[in-house]
Amino acid sequence: MAPITKMTRKFFVGGNWKMNGDIPSIDGIVAFLNQSGANDAVDIVVAPPAPYLSYVKSQVKNNIKVAAQNCYKVPKGAFTGEISPAMIKDLGLEWVVLGHSERRHVFGESDELIADKTIHALESGISVIFCIGEKLEEREAGHTKDVNFRQLQAILDKKVDFTNIVIAYEPVWAIGTGKTASPEQAQEVHEWIRQFLREKVSSEVADKTRIIYGGSVTADNAAELAKKNDIDGFLVGGASLKPDFVKIINARS
Repeated sequence: MAPITKMTRKFFVGGNWKMNGDIPSIDGIVAFLNQSGANDAVDIVVAPPAPYLSYVKSQVKNNIKVAAQNCYKVPKGAFTGEISPAMIKDLGLEWVVLGHSERRHVFGESDELIADKTIHALESGISVIFCIGEKLEEREAGHTKDVNFRQLQAILDKKVDFTNIVIAYEPVWAIGTGKTASPEQAQEVHEWIRQFLREKVSSEVADKTRIIYGGSVTADNAAELAKKNDIDGFLVGGASLKPDFVKIINARS
């Protein structure tokens, strides 16, 4: 069997629209994605706000997938404002974003809750973009490894199956700030994450799992980031709402 390398891990680009969009603006985004966003060498997944999931799914073409931005840890119940993996699946969707820094730090979600949600989503047949990352004060204190490994360990403790997980490393200090980890800084952490998987899970999981970067990714810096050995794609925020997102999709082409 041939060894798994960077080039055999299919490039993955996610667009996290966050709490942005209305029908007219979504129509504009879908138009540029359908017109020029096709790239068979890239898995493309966009995550609109929950009210627009069905609408976006009905409009996008070129095998572009649609993800929910969040879900809860049980199939149904008295959890006002939440959605479940069962509901996501019922819409014909395959992906959810979990553990995003805004869920962790704005809404106070714990490592354990995010792990519970991840396990339930996977068991429900939904693939997960699992986000991890350190805050600025944690990086400056030299705790980058500790924070990212702790967040990963929470799902390892629950015997997670990595088959349908994409790990998104998002340094919190680089999200929406205009600051971007240099390609070297990002590669260093991605390499640490892959080594962590090798030591804690298996070489096969380490080699196969895609680790993507998020944090002020733009059309200008994407190509340099994409050259790095352990960067297998991107999770893009604000830039995914603009036509330049297509350049990010094609960063490794």
